[in-house]
Amino acid sequence: MTDPTILGPTIPGKKYDAFTDLSEFIQAHDLHFEMYNTKTRTIEEFHPITPQTVGLYTCGPTVYKDAHIGNLRTYISEDILKKALMLYGYTVKHVMNITDVGHLTDDADEGDDKMERSAKELGLDAWHLAKIYFDKFRQDFESLNCMDPTLWASAAGHIPEQIRIIQGLEEKGFTYTTADGVYFDTAKFPQYAQFGQLDVENLQGGARVALSDEKHSVTDFALWKFSRPDERRQMEWDSPWGKGFPGWHLECSALSLKYLGERLDIHAGGTDHIKVHHTNEIAQSESFLGHPWCNYWFHAEFLVLQGNVKMSKSSDNFLTVTSLKKEGYDPLDYRYFCLNANYAKQLTFSWEAMDAARTSYQRLKKRMLELKKSAQGARGSWNDAYLLAFFTPIFHDLNVSKSLGVLWNLLKDEAVSDADKYATALIFDELLTLGLKDLKEERKELPQEVLDLIQERDGARKNKDYAASDRLRDALVALGYTVKDTKEGTQVE
Repeated sequence: MTDPTILGPTIPGKKYDAFTDLSEFIQAHDLHFEMYNTKTRTIEEFHPITPQTVGLYTCGPTVYKDAHIGNLRTYISEDILKKALMLYGYTVKHVMNITDVGHLTDDADEGDDKMERSAKELGLDAWHLAKIYFDKFRQDFESLNCMDPTLWASAAGHIPEQIRIIQGLEEKGFTYTTADGVYFDTAKFPQYAQFGQLDVENLQGGARVALSDEKHSVTDFALWKFSRPDERRQMEWDSPWGKGFPGWHLECSALSLKYLGERLDIHAGGTDHIKVHHTNEIAQSESFLGHPWCNYWFHAEFLVLQGNVKMSKSSDNFLTVTSLKKEGYDPLDYRYFCLNANYAKQLTFSWEAMDAARTSYQRLKKRMLELKKSAQGARGSWNDAYLLAFFTPIFHDLNVSKSLGVLWNLLKDEAVSDADKYATALIFDELLTLGLKDLKEERKELPQEVLDLIQERDGARKNKDYAASDRLRDALVALGYTVKDTKEGTQVE
């Protein structure tokens, strides 16, 4: 049964523990927060519009299929950005959209709505489809230890807000109407090509968008699409121009303006959005507002398959968190894998690379458990030198792979006490979020054969029968165990 309210216009994110206050440390070392800004193509020092508060908007999932791990690499990169801002001392108001209407099968404002097509293929109601795949996305998102936004916001739940923007653009002369919809006239926005560095003059009709007799330019894009006369859509609304649905680009402008205001600090997304989606957002938002809109743009690069093949949901050429789990990987193995590369560089996926990441992550967890046990509850202190070595590259354009190396250097440094290593590493993990604080030693049930050998060996040691003790040790080693002699007796791993 159709239920347009099943997802809800907005969903509040979960509450989280406060981050460690590093303000004195940051001030003492004169650390500045710097990030690469796609708008200027340079690394700039970050200055929010409102002191100590950051408005962050991130492009969210189109909820017609499972998110693939390439999509999720972008969310991990954005998660690092958000946590770095919070550790720097900012309060971050973060909004992420849920695209549940209007995303067509290509960027040419042609083809089918991905939600409508998937709903038909699966025999589901489009509204329920959105709820199912949003819930699955959120489960994957949180399994990677990504921090919920302040607010999730549904595109379909904000149709009036999108219509009002179109009306404002129409009043200012930025639109025209064709047989299939209302379009933004990019010729009326002279700086249209700047952000994406587009060579508009040499764009061929049909190369970037399908150019019809009614469309003025290849770069013009749909603000509102009319429902086809021969088809009844599940998701369609009345508007001043006719029954239909909003163009995909419009939702991000509407949601950002509604929840983060007319001037935005940071907008984030994948690099594939630069030339079309984000370029169009800028055009419609600044034309509607009459002033500059977003100060900083953050873009994460692709995860690709071997051979430089891009993952794509539309071509079914992708892997999901579920795929990784079926192969025996923990989702945090994948997070660790992603942390080994800079967000601005392409990362190539392979099972061999995942094996290496899993092995390193297991070593990290084992070492942290050893430190926790060694510290025996002693409250260690941060190591200032390692804290500086870790956060300097983080606050300079999120060089997380370099900072991950600092963590390993800390753990190997014999000059630092175990308690201090542990305390410092936990500060690092507030950013890395690999679950190091909550690690617990796994106790596996030993086979009866092994228990018998341990008991027999402990008896031999008690009786000072060292030859028998050595023989029994060799028997345990032959079974694949590492043997340790402790005050409590024989222990095996």
